[in-house]
Amino acid sequence: MKFVGIDVAAEKHCVATVGEQGEVLVKATTFTEDATGYEVLRGLLGAAPGTLVAMEATGHYWKNLFAWLVTQGFAVALLNPLRTNRFAGEDLQRAKTDGLDAVSIARFAQQKRPKATQLPDAASDELRELVRHRDRLVQDLGDRVRQLHRLVDLGFPEFTSLVKDLDGPMATTLLSTYPSARAFASVKPAKLAELNYANRNVIGDELATALVTAAKRSVGAHHGAAYRIQVEHTCEDIDTFRHRIRSLERDIERHLDTHEVGKLLTTIDGIGPQTAARIIAEVGDPARFEDAAALASYVGVVPATNHSGKRTPSRAGLTPIGHAALRAKLWMPTLSAVRNNPWLRAFYQRLRAAGKLPKVALIAAMRKLLAAVYSVAKHRRAFVPQLPAAPEASR
Repeated sequence: MKFVGIDVAAEKHCVATVGEQGEVLVKATTFTEDATGYEVLRGLLGAAPGTLVAMEATGHYWKNLFAWLVTQGFAVALLNPLRTNRFAGEDLQRAKTDGLDAVSIARFAQQKRPKATQLPDAASDELRELVRHRDRLVQDLGDRVRQLHRLVDLGFPEFTSLVKDLDGPMATTLLSTYPSARAFASVKPAKLAELNYANRNVIGDELATALVTAAKRSVGAHHGAAYRIQVEHTCEDIDTFRHRIRSLERDIERHLDTHEVGKLLTTIDGIGPQTAARIIAEVGDPARFEDAAALASYVGVVPATNHSGKRTPSRAGLTPIGHAALRAKLWMPTLSAVRNNPWLRAFYQRLRAAGKLPKVALIAAMRKLLAAVYSVAKHRRAFVPQLPAAPEASR
């Protein structure tokens, strides 16, 4: 059997092949990320049967190559860079080049025999792209809101005591029309009260009067054209991103309806369409794991126990190894499930009654929630909670 290691980069990749004993069969060779380069690679690889190709999932650069190799009939294993880096460290490898990395990845495949990674189905791939695009839009929206906070702090700092959410349609409508305290102070309350936002809503007399009064006494001192233009443009951007995110969430829900497992995950109280889509986007099919514990380990919902010799601490944090981004996104759904899901709420309350700290109990609840996710995916059935039997009344 042959083992191929590919060091993935942006424009050029490097490939090497080793045999059953780790001997180099094809020395490290570079090829380009285009049709010509792929033909060079095809000539170097030989026959697909009896060949295992291994490469790191680096950014997005691996995706075209992975899809092409799978369609050519090769078994391809996507590797976590942490594993290959530690493997290279076992041999005290001091130098680092693309060629050395390709040989090291090939020898990792020869010794560890990783499982081949399946080509994701179209529905899961679409959800992954949509969910990550939404994350980028949410990040952009947050950046604009923080920029607007700066401008409001300079031009009308009292505004946020009256209108709390700067990313809401009321705030952006007000500020795009009246970008500073000076602009608010020059308008009559009756006119401001009639200003429409979000189609059918108006500012109202009470808030309009409060805004004009605060503006006349404001300590804001930056009202020039440069600040006015920035406020107007930032408000426009916030409105645009808010609209795009809402539209994208509807697209995600439509795609989720076509995904068998993703749709079933929404039967678990606390997991809405956006969370279900995120799980599919980041994990794929949860049933691909051996068991629920393996899924929890992948997410990183396991303690980083460190007992050695006389060192036996009573507490341990979470392991740093795991999908930290997904774990962070599951925090709020877990809180929601603990409040609204009777099955998980009972589990959480039992832990708290046993003396567990709130955060420890919530982490355990997250692990329990992941177990439910695994069960639903494994059996391809809607979630049915099994509540503990109520104690019989004493006679």
